[in-house]
Order: sequence, then C-alpha cells, then structure tokens
Amino acid sequence: MQYARTKGEKMFERLIKRAEVVIEALPYLRKFYGKTIVIKYGGNAMLDRDLKAKVIQDVILLRYVGMNPVLIHGGGPEISRELKKKKIEVRFIEGLRVTDEATMEIVEKVLTRVNSKIVSLLNNGGRIARGISGKKGKVIRARKHVFFRNKQKVDLGFVGDVTGIDVKALKQIIMKGMIPVISSIGFDSRGRVYNINADSVSAEIAAALGAAKLILLTNVRGVLDKKDRLISQVNSSKTRRMIKNGTISGGMIPKVRCGLFALKKGVEKVHILDGRVPHAILLELFTDFGIGTMVER
Repeated sequence: MQYARTKGEKMFERLIKRAEVVIEALPYLRKFYGKTIVIKYGGNAMLDRDLKAKVIQDVILLRYVGMNPVLIHGGGPEISRELKKKKIEVRFIEGLRVTDEATMEIVEKVLTRVNSKIVSLLNNGGRIARGISGKKGKVIRARKHVFFRNKQKVDLGFVGDVTGIDVKALKQIIMKGMIPVISSIGFDSRGRVYNINADSVSAEIAAALGAAKLILLTNVRGVLDKKDRLISQVNSSKTRRMIKNGTISGGMIPKVRCGLFALKKGVEKVHILDGRVPHAILLELFTDFGIGTMVER
C-alpha cells in the first residue's frame, strides 16, 4: 500500500534537488577558483530590469565563490535615445557609430551614468565594485580608428581602437577583492577621448589579464549552424571556416572575431551567450551542458 507524501517530505525532496545542483557546480567552482572571468555586458540584459538584476546576482556570486569577475559595458540604446532627445543625428556606417564632438560628449556622459548605476547595483550587498569610466582611471589607451569603405577613407570622428590596457591598475583593483566595471571609452596620449566597441574592449582586456574566460552576452542564442541550430562547442579553425562559408554572418561576425583574437592572445575559452536567458552566466559556467556557444582554440 502506497501512502501520499507529506508536505514535509515534498519539501525535503526539493531541498535534496537544490543540494544536487550545488554538487553539480562543485567541479567548476574548484576549476575556476582564483581565475579571471571577463564579461561583456550588453543587449537586453542591460535594458530589462529583471534580467539586469539576475546578471548582477551572477557577477556577485562569482566574486563570492573566489573568482575574479571583470565587467565591461557599452550603452548603445541609451546613447541613441539621449542623442535623439538632443536632436543630434544618429548615424551608423557598417555598424560603427559616427561620433562627432557633440556625439562624443553624449557618449561619455551616458556611459559614465550607466557605469555608476551598475557599480551601485553591485555594491548593494557590500562595497565590492569599482567603476572606471570617462576620464576616471584611463585604463584603455586608444587611437583614432581608420576606416575604409569601397577603398575610400571615411572619417568616423571619435571612434577608436585599443592600443593598450593599464593592466597594473586593473590588477590592483582585483587584488583588493574588487570587481572592475569598465566603460568602453579610451584615451590617446594627448588626452583625446574615443568611443570604442565594447566587444573589442572586452577581448583586449581579457587578453591583457590572461583571463580564463571571456563571456559575451548577446541577444541571440549563440553561434548557429545553417539550420539555425545552436552550436554548443566549436574550435577556432572551424569558426574561421564558418565565417568564410557564410554560416556565421551579420552582427555575429565581429563578436566571433573578437573572441578569436582573445583566444589567440591566450584566453582559455570564449563563451557567446544569450543574455535574455535568466542567469545565463551561471548556467553556462556551472552546469554540465551550458546554454550558449563555447569557442576554444
């Protein structure tokens, strides 16, 4: 004769399942303890309040289980909204924002504000984050981006490329147990400020710090094959072939190329994740199957 389970027994079973989830994460916690994890934070995960809260929770958890998370952010949608408010034309050429002096002023203002908000959210549970934005810190050295279209040089204004990272400054923050939160703005030797693609900044910082992982949060599931099926794992050689044969196309190409650059410079693994999935970072790092695409050498 079978008896109905009591309420207490059902709760006991749920608690056991929770413990099993923690046990599943144990090998990964051990493997990544003390390692640097660079996260590029963008897309819907920055705009949706609930998703934002979950990303913040993920990053805080990484810090408290002994990893060294480093967060890099952009702010494209907010920048565009602010420019429209100021009646400044929003222009993109092949995905790059044309950035004149007035636009650069708005970019710097918005990214500084976004940076401050992220730091504030991370610090709600204690002072564990430090913001690096605008003229504060100047950890990203840059130069003007040279752009050609149809063999003609096009001036994009204050759009920059990374020429160097102040690794010492970042490591000092990390050694104090703090999470660096970095906006994608760089400076040249004359103090001129440049707007830089956040994916590129993330790859450069991951390479400079010798990160174990670079995580790129996006608005797609990851790298897809020609039948739109998620590719869970792929190596650098196959990834390059997929770009050549058109399997990887559009906005995914620059993200993948940033990942390939990071791998070439010594980063161990690159993860391209759907930031629309709650707790995407934890699901990818601490479960046996993951949820996105892992690119390796």
